[in-house]
Amino acid sequence: MAERKLSSTNFHNQSFLEEKCALNELIYLLSKRWMTEVLFSIEEGNLRFTSLKDDLEHISDHILADRLKFLEQHELIHKSYVPGNPPRTEYTLTGKGTELSNLLGGLCDFAENKMQF
Repeated sequence: MAERKLSSTNFHNQSFLEEKCALNELIYLLSKRWMTEVLFSIEEGNLRFTSLKDDLEHISDHILADRLKFLEQHELIHKSYVPGNPPRTEYTLTGKGTELSNLLGGLCDFAENKMQF
């Protein structure tokens, strides 16, 4: 999806909200499609790209790679290389990622039990 134009009203509104409270920026970033599901899938033990892909069966390779890169850049997951033949890559939650996942799990419970959608 394309980024917003720097001169757009939407960009200025989003910038204002992000400056007002960091939570607004976090919600905006986590609202990207598949972001929370990738985080939850890693928490559930799907540590490799292929197991994440199998768990999230409709996600494209491109989007999964993008979401993993984002989560790693923000230190929510850790990417490690496991030696072997063939060598493999695994993803695990960091302490910050675990804390966020727990908070999001609480929000999921709230939404399921308290909200009517």
